[in-house]
Amino acid sequence: MRFRFAEASAPLVAGVGILLLWEGSLWILSPDGFVLPPPSDILGSVGENASELWTAARITGWVVVSGLVVGVAFAVAASLLVNRFRLAREAVTPLMVAVNAIPIIALAPIFNNWFGLTSPRSNQIIVVLLVFFPVFINTVKGLSLADSSQIELMETYAASQWRITREVRIPTAMPLFFTSLKVASSLAVIGAIVAEYFGGRQDALGPMITQAAGLTRYADAWAAVLVGTIVGTILYFLAVAAERAAMPWHDSVRRGSI
Repeated sequence: MRFRFAEASAPLVAGVGILLLWEGSLWILSPDGFVLPPPSDILGSVGENASELWTAARITGWVVVSGLVVGVAFAVAASLLVNRFRLAREAVTPLMVAVNAIPIIALAPIFNNWFGLTSPRSNQIIVVLLVFFPVFINTVKGLSLADSSQIELMETYAASQWRITREVRIPTAMPLFFTSLKVASSLAVIGAIVAEYFGGRQDALGPMITQAAGLTRYADAWAAVLVGTIVGTILYFLAVAAERAAMPWHDSVRRGSI
């Protein structure tokens, strides 16, 4: 418990110190036209616009969570298929690499024309495409790292390929999968908010940021950015909690690493 408290207190103290330095330097210098307001103004804007921010967080959060879940599910299914069948590996992997090279955000205006400017579908697809590749490539790599001696031992007992995958390959792939899931949780928030600049509901976080910045209400814009950061942080720590629940035997979990 003492180690966990020390581990948690260090970043907390550093964060509070940065906020105090930020607040104090702006109070002393008072720069004219500075677009980064002090933390007190940002928190004040959060309190004044709590209802609008909560609505925006729910709208953007739904796009983030739904896109993340679908993207991860597709990535895991594709990685299992690629690992199991050589033909699928030769056909799908180069295609996935090519898709990853596409500037995904640039597709947002096209998707908006397909599904409608205010439909969440286009933004959800952007999130799916963004999270798919890191989860897919890391899971495929993890499945391929299974110990060959363990696989041979399973084969001597006439284990099916699915049982070998379930009992040997999947446990080996789990550390890389959860690492990619933590990366994907941040990518999902970034992708959803940036995609909202091109279309979607106007009371979501992306339009709120652009409208407030366009009207030089920078405290309101940074308040919306703060809410998006909180959404991403929550998803990240949910991924960490899932990792610790799924693989308590792994060294990174036993050391409490995030």
